[in-house]
Amino acid sequence: MTAHGASREALAAARERLDALTDSTAVDAKQLADELAAVTALFAREVSLRRVLTDPSQSGEAKAELAGRLLSGQVGGETADLVAGMVRARWSQSRDLVDAIEELANLADLTGAQKAGALDNVEDELFRFGRIVSSSTELRAALTDRAATGTAKSQLLRSLLGGRAEDVTERLVERLVTAPRGRSLEDGLESLAKLAADRRNRMVAVVTSAVPLSDRQKERLGTVLAKVYGRQMHLNLDVDPTVLGGIRVQVGDEVINGSIADRIEEAGRRVAGQ
Repeated sequence: MTAHGASREALAAARERLDALTDSTAVDAKQLADELAAVTALFAREVSLRRVLTDPSQSGEAKAELAGRLLSGQVGGETADLVAGMVRARWSQSRDLVDAIEELANLADLTGAQKAGALDNVEDELFRFGRIVSSSTELRAALTDRAATGTAKSQLLRSLLGGRAEDVTERLVERLVTAPRGRSLEDGLESLAKLAADRRNRMVAVVTSAVPLSDRQKERLGTVLAKVYGRQMHLNLDVDPTVLGGIRVQVGDEVINGSIADRIEEAGRRVAGQ
């Protein structure tokens, strides 16, 4: 989610509370994610409710009490407390609250994957699935068909990912496909991949080369990019023969073109301040 002003501060505080919760081994990250996703669906559906819960003229305590009454018996205490804390905060727009709760649901699932040692797999699977979708008009149409039911889309996804991807990957993609909330499928998958990378405080570099990179090349490229950008770098690798023996690296909005050797040499000079 791209938050501004008050919403940015409220989201940052909510993420800190989520981290504190998920640091506890007693908290079931999957259950927390499922319950936050259910709250997202409720608040997205009930426009008047979320307007009340983000109304700056109402006291934070009154809004938290209302949220508590609504969620009592529907979700666990950790989820209810987390949402109550969020509605106490100020939000620039009512939609920002829903976006933030949805983000926390995804983060809870990604945290569970990280604890299980599966986060790298989830990142790679999200990237590969995004590539599959972008290359298949038929699949994209089926997954974004507004006339298709959520059940039908879920069944299609299970036929594609079931047993071939981490359970967390399936859940994340299924939530995105069945409740896109105005986003394109490609944008949603990209956001999930970035969120997964952020979970490790890493940036994502999409690396396209004419031929597969060797392990040594991947290691060198990752090391250099981490030095250039000052953060650990996760490489999403793609092969495209039209690159003509070179490499294309995209980090955020920056696109780097050139041969592997030239780029590494140039990055080395940048690191050295030459």
